[in-house]
Amino acid sequence: MSIEVRSLTKIYGEQKAVNDISFTINKGEIVGFLGPNGAGKSTTMKIITGYLLQDAGQAKVCDIDVQLHPIETKRKIGYLPEANPLYFDMYVKEYLNFVSGVHKVAGAKQRIEEVIALTGLQVEQKKKIGQLSKGYKQRVGLAAALIHDPEVLILDEPTSGLDPNQIIEIRNVIRQQGQNKTVLFSSHILQEVQAICDRVIIINKGSIVADDTVTNLQKGNRDSRTVTVQFETGVQPALIKNLAQAIAIEQIQSSNELGLRFSIRSTNPDSIRKQLLELALQHNLNIVSLQTEEHSLEEVFRSLTVN
Repeated sequence: MSIEVRSLTKIYGEQKAVNDISFTINKGEIVGFLGPNGAGKSTTMKIITGYLLQDAGQAKVCDIDVQLHPIETKRKIGYLPEANPLYFDMYVKEYLNFVSGVHKVAGAKQRIEEVIALTGLQVEQKKKIGQLSKGYKQRVGLAAALIHDPEVLILDEPTSGLDPNQIIEIRNVIRQQGQNKTVLFSSHILQEVQAICDRVIIINKGSIVADDTVTNLQKGNRDSRTVTVQFETGVQPALIKNLAQAIAIEQIQSSNELGLRFSIRSTNPDSIRKQLLELALQHNLNIVSLQTEEHSLEEVFRSLTVN
């Protein structure tokens, strides 16, 4: 496992910031780490990267215990913290040269040019960091996290402060890095997570409340979902009204549509779809469209974290 967390706990005073959580992430996975403010995301990331000690449990990176071997694990991790500490009086190249020296990067000059190109810093590379916009400062932090070509990337709000075009560029960088690295990143932009990740871990009040693929989370039967069907012609509405396991059925007809369209809410959408196909066969009906409306990641997130 590239990242392994077992029964991790961190307590501040009387509050359990991280409450006995466990998860594993394999090489090549890009995993989104979601949760409301104060849920324990940043604390967990700081423990995994060795910047904070846990009160109980264990964190491993590339099968190495972070607490027992902090220097060795830091060599394998590229970390962009939420606060993104930078030396504002240093020039971009000067700072990246400093970071590469800390990591003892071989061929540092060439590697600096590579990460500058990778993170889109070419036009700003001769400026002092303090002169950069927030978005470009974020790029410098990402470049520093990548400079030593780590096996694991831990990114806390990597697209914070970026404009829409920059977000797309950094999204592509993260996706590219995920081909041969393990990436764990947090974000409050759920569309961003949905666009990059196959898997999501959601934490709330220090505990993990979901750990699954985006697809499975959207299909989860926590409540009802809606099936929409449109028939070309000839369907009797009474046939639709008799569907088993339908909670609510609404007939929708607009002036620019042919045939009849129905919206059917059910806790078992697969059964509804099967019944509709059987009706079409039995009564020689032509179905123009049939689809299940999935939950958005935002809806899933709210259902798990609003209480």
